[in-house]
Amino acid sequence: MVQTSVHCTQHLTAEADVVWAHLRDFCAPWHPLIATMKAEVGGRVRAFTVMGEDTLYRERLAWFSDTGRSMSYMHLEGIEGAHRYEGRLSVTPADKGGCVVSMSAEIEATAARAEEIASGTEFVFETGLKALTESALKTLPVTKAEMVAAPVTHRMIDDLPRLAISETADTGGPLCLFLHGIGGNRSNWDNQLGLAGAILHSAAMDFRGYGDSTLGSEQTRVEDYCDDILRVCEVLGADKLVLCGLSYGSWIATSFAQRYPKMLAGLVLAGGCTGMSEAGPEQRDGFRASREVPLDAGQAPADFAQTVVNAIAGPKASDAARAALVASMGAISVATYRDALQCFTNPPEQFDFSKLEMPVLIMTGEYDRLAPPTEIAAVAARIYATVKAPDVRFEIIKGAGHVCNLEDGSAFNAPLFEFLRRLR
Repeated sequence: MVQTSVHCTQHLTAEADVVWAHLRDFCAPWHPLIATMKAEVGGRVRAFTVMGEDTLYRERLAWFSDTGRSMSYMHLEGIEGAHRYEGRLSVTPADKGGCVVSMSAEIEATAARAEEIASGTEFVFETGLKALTESALKTLPVTKAEMVAAPVTHRMIDDLPRLAISETADTGGPLCLFLHGIGGNRSNWDNQLGLAGAILHSAAMDFRGYGDSTLGSEQTRVEDYCDDILRVCEVLGADKLVLCGLSYGSWIATSFAQRYPKMLAGLVLAGGCTGMSEAGPEQRDGFRASREVPLDAGQAPADFAQTVVNAIAGPKASDAARAALVASMGAISVATYRDALQCFTNPPEQFDFSKLEMPVLIMTGEYDRLAPPTEIAAVAARIYATVKAPDVRFEIIKGAGHVCNLEDGSAFNAPLFEFLRRLR
């Protein structure tokens, strides 16, 4: 096998966002050499033919980011002699105005075919870039589908500990289950639950001791949370899941995905992923001790909720969003908060990202101090680099802090709902 690469760039006078809007649809036939194009597997695979050929080509989307205006894709079939072919496309603002479009490919092919594949790839890239310079690029019309929120009902799962859930009607397909943060409850997902229910059967649960759920008689372990998720699946008749977690909920969602990867149709992680699983003993103890100081002084979460919200909310968080965060934090009992802190700072394992073979969407707020964009981007890149057949999307919610789904529901929902539609 021979390894080679191709890299082509073009400066355009149009702004980066305008060009990206033209290119971001993985299955759009914008390239002038495309003869036919068909979207498969919810738009994750494109099957196409090119002018003057009968060969059917297939490529699978592997990485996508509106934030980074980038995508990468893997060749599945059509290129004779290609063992591995990874293509990339990105649009970046240029220092002196306009933007730079980059198209590249890493190729591993037989010695007899490597040079020919590279030469053909370079021709395809240069043809596409030339077409962009000749096109009258303009902002494409944005059609916002009117979504009608599905009705939400509430129920209790009465086995001990009792679990409270809110859910929409079963519409078939996987269940989208929302998991809240360490300072929240299921109401933190009110901006998502009903609308997600218009796409998939959806539910939000209160963790043990939170909201209307009861705390167990013993210290909660991550395995207990996973068992609770399985209980919810059994009651709701779901054998496939899309887990959507925020912060503490993201850590639990990833923990579940490590244990039951075949159950996951998709994984959405917001404001976190690894939790304390990669922290040393001193860092874990320090995290827990700092948050137990007010508890040891006789305070309840309601007494310091406003201080916590001031620390984690973004600068653009509305008064209503801040009030909702204070209310959910203030509703937590001392026993529940201690229980969650103890669980969070005693993770049973480090994560093996190679198990995350399901589609993964990772998001965080621009001003998230607990899960900064640089840290979460690095996690997304690790998943992409580790999984054999990655399907990863990474986005930053501009202007938002840690609880980005509540601070800016519209900005959070756009990539979330696009992701969920792919999984129906």
